[in-house]
Amino acid sequence: MRIALHVGQLTQPVPGGIARYVRALLRELPRHDIEPVPFAAAPRPRGVTGDYVDLGWPRGSLRYEAWHRLRRPTLDVPGDIVHAPSLAVPPVRRRPLVVTAHDVAFHRFPDATTARGRAFHERGLALARRHAALVVAPSEFTRSELIELGFAPDRLAVAHLGTDPPIDLSADDIDRRIRALDLERPFVLTVGTVEPRKRIDRLVAAHALVRRDHPDLDLVVVGPRGWGDVGNLDGAGVRVTGALPWPAIDALYRRAVVCAIPSVYEGFGLPAVEAMHRGCPVVVASGSATAEVVGNAGLVAPADDTDALAERIARVVDDAELRADLVAAGRLRAQRWTWARCGAEHAAIFTRLVGG
Repeated sequence: MRIALHVGQLTQPVPGGIARYVRALLRELPRHDIEPVPFAAAPRPRGVTGDYVDLGWPRGSLRYEAWHRLRRPTLDVPGDIVHAPSLAVPPVRRRPLVVTAHDVAFHRFPDATTARGRAFHERGLALARRHAALVVAPSEFTRSELIELGFAPDRLAVAHLGTDPPIDLSADDIDRRIRALDLERPFVLTVGTVEPRKRIDRLVAAHALVRRDHPDLDLVVVGPRGWGDVGNLDGAGVRVTGALPWPAIDALYRRAVVCAIPSVYEGFGLPAVEAMHRGCPVVVASGSATAEVVGNAGLVAPADDTDALAERIARVVDDAELRADLVAAGRLRAQRWTWARCGAEHAAIFTRLVGG
């Protein structure tokens, strides 16, 4: 079986989590006798080997606008199935189309993105609902969101995301990377795009409450700036680093006292899984896929409840036995969410679709 796989996300200035998902599919699908045929309206992305189709002009966002507004040019790439791993939905004829909808944050929180971005994703969602033989969601939460927005349950499938294994670093290497960031005190960590729905301002406020009893506890905020007003992130002991290279983030997970993800909306919650996989206890907000993915292996605070978030963080900081229990439970829970499993679940979806 051959799968025409859109890899346009690999050509973006900030590839993000979708790019990691795409690279995982390129790596994992061949292990199930499925050959991905990567394509994009761009020169071959770095690291993509074997057959590759450059769609040519129009390139980049112009191509996506033509797909969404005009439904042309019709895709001409070999493959039994076409897979769009995001809501950039190509026009396809005479073959099944599979689209991955990672979340519908643009719909639930319209003020958290640009008007152009919101219109693009709403259009992609409508096209997926109309044209996709199957829509893939990364969690049961996102599947339920899609059903609420009018998707037929029998045209939805869940294939969970995964996480990359920890980098092979010695304790000295990890400590060196932490020192390079000028971090000398215990710290709470949060990782993700800094945008309104992530509620980083709530975490800053919760950190200030915890710091009353732990004045040496810092907060490290890692991630690129997204769009929109994120509130006041100034505070004693708060470090906003911006985007960092992956080895530095890997080291931060392994030295943080706790990883706190207060986001009110996530389609999966990769940072929580990354933290658990590296032995870092997690505190997350309720109400979206992050709580589903973490399960009983972390502490959950009601979304937008600053006092509760502070209380959960303080419990992890104060209770060494609880922290050890969460570390063990988190490592075990994270074993469920691997790229190997993600590839196997996609292979089963594609096989079922062709067989059906």
